[in-house]
Amino acid sequence: MSVRVIAVDRPEVPPCEMPDRFRHDIAYFMSVPGEGTVPALPTGEYWIELARARVWLDDGVFSVVSPLDSASKTEVELTEEQETWLSWLVAHGVERVRLSS
Repeated sequence: MSVRVIAVDRPEVPPCEMPDRFRHDIAYFMSVPGEGTVPALPTGEYWIELARARVWLDDGVFSVVSPLDSASKTEVELTEEQETWLSWLVAHGVERVRLSS
C-alpha cells in the first residue's frame, strides 16, 4: 500500500507517491503548527518549511531529538524515498501537504 502526498495550496502539482510508512516519517520533517510563521493547520495537514527541506536535501541527513533527553540529537541519513519526496517539495515550492490513501 502507498500514500499520496498532496500539495494543498498547489492543485496543479501532481501528488508524490510514497510508501505507507511515510505516514510516520513525515513527523520528522513537519514544523509545529502555530509556532513562528507556521500556520495552524487542520488535522491531517503538515507544514514543511521549504528552507529546511533544501538543507536536508543538500546535507542528505536530518536530525532526530531523543524523546528521553532533548539535549541529545542524532543525524539520520535520508532514505531514497525521503530524498525523492524532498526533491518534489523543493522543485514545486510546496510547504503545505496532506496525506491521502
